[in-house]
Amino acid sequence: MPSSRDVGTEEAKVPLLEDSASIEPIKEEQRREWKEDEALSTRVWNESKNLWQIVGPGIFSRVSTYSMFVISQAFAGHLGDLELAAMSIASNVILGFDIGLMLGMASALETLCGQAFGAKKYYMLGVYMQRSWIVLILCAVVLLPILILATPILKLLGQPSDVAELSGQVALYFIPLHFCFAVQFPIQRFLQSQVKNRVIAWTALLVLVVHVFLSWLFVYKLKYGLLATILILNFSWWLLVVTLLVYIFCGGCPLTWTGFSMEAFSGLWDFLKLSAASGVMLCLENWYYRILIVMTGNLENAKIEVDALSICMSINGWEMMIPLGFFAGTGVRVANELGAGNGRGAKFAVIVSVTTSIIIGLFFWLLIMIFHNELALIFSTSKPVLKEVSKLAILLAFTVLLNSVQPILSGVAVGSGWQSYVAYINLGCYYLIRLPLGYFMGWSFHTGVKGIWAGMIFGGTAVQTVILAIITMRCEWEKEAEKANVRVRKWSTRMQEH
Repeated sequence: MPSSRDVGTEEAKVPLLEDSASIEPIKEEQRREWKEDEALSTRVWNESKNLWQIVGPGIFSRVSTYSMFVISQAFAGHLGDLELAAMSIASNVILGFDIGLMLGMASALETLCGQAFGAKKYYMLGVYMQRSWIVLILCAVVLLPILILATPILKLLGQPSDVAELSGQVALYFIPLHFCFAVQFPIQRFLQSQVKNRVIAWTALLVLVVHVFLSWLFVYKLKYGLLATILILNFSWWLLVVTLLVYIFCGGCPLTWTGFSMEAFSGLWDFLKLSAASGVMLCLENWYYRILIVMTGNLENAKIEVDALSICMSINGWEMMIPLGFFAGTGVRVANELGAGNGRGAKFAVIVSVTTSIIIGLFFWLLIMIFHNELALIFSTSKPVLKEVSKLAILLAFTVLLNSVQPILSGVAVGSGWQSYVAYINLGCYYLIRLPLGYFMGWSFHTGVKGIWAGMIFGGTAVQTVILAIITMRCEWEKEAEKANVRVRKWSTRMQEH
């Protein structure tokens, strides 16, 4: 019987260094058939269908939920430059820091739920989600001082006093939204692991329509200002969560949700370690965008620079929902195939996903290059801001292109359970290469935000993508399938014993 310590060690180990002698062969009834005689075009078509069943609704739901932030920011932008800067910093920097960590921690469910679902251990998914709720709510409590002390933190980081004051006020009203993330992120992973993304997509569409209507009514027509924008954003996200919970609790997931269980409190330490590794892996990547905005706030003419960069980050974030959809879809497809004992199927899923995402990335790169002068009109009519955004458009286009590859490779890591390994890679690429290079180019060469951003893109991102690509190409997928089998059996055995 594996002890708690054994399971934690199994999850935390680097995959390439695991002891293959301890891995038992997968039973034949657990292994999916890989059809050698099937035509390549047929395989690509079938895998694309499987992938898009997850990715399509996933992208739609992510675009819809992120659009609520973009719409709120756009309404704030038309109230004034100060309101736009405050809303941008509060949502992109203050909320962005805890979103990055909690979103990453929730991605542990993509490994565990995806592999359990592939192995047909359906009852485990509900318990995993409950464990994730416990871990993320505790995390939200720990991160709460960041929102409460936002104003002094921003002033300490060199932000203009008026921007820091208003951003701090906005951050306080974002506290309900902060706790909403701790509930919503595990729900999303729980549902997408069992290919129920359409439920998330339709719910997100419904909530987006409500959000647009309320924003138009209270901000544009009734002129209630910035406070109404913030409160509507809180309401819309909680409406999304409540709707999904009603679906789950009222029989939408009969195999995977059997009610609340005390088993959720067992094995929390092991679950926390895997969640923390997942959180570090993703948040190190997510945080660098926030740090870029903070660094820009220390430049001359900071309001215009911050507004322009925030608009670019919002557009990038909007488009980033597509690679993140592939990130989640790739993670689920790889985890499902590994859980079912099909290593070659997992490898093929990676190839199809990366190729599809690159094609989409090239399309958006071309779109931004053509319409760079019109990009900012959604957010602002200020001529200095529009001019600055146009200057940053080339960097935005190449960021979008690079992001069409890197998140998908991170999705492979999530699906395979390599989170702790990739966390070290992200730490080195983002904070030992990206930030120092960006700082050096921005201040030493007096190129401002363009130099900061260029250094980060062509320094850390490129290196990270190359490293992840090499790891993925070197992966022995059949061995990874055996490891997934060990992981599922260990966790399910512990649950049955409790």
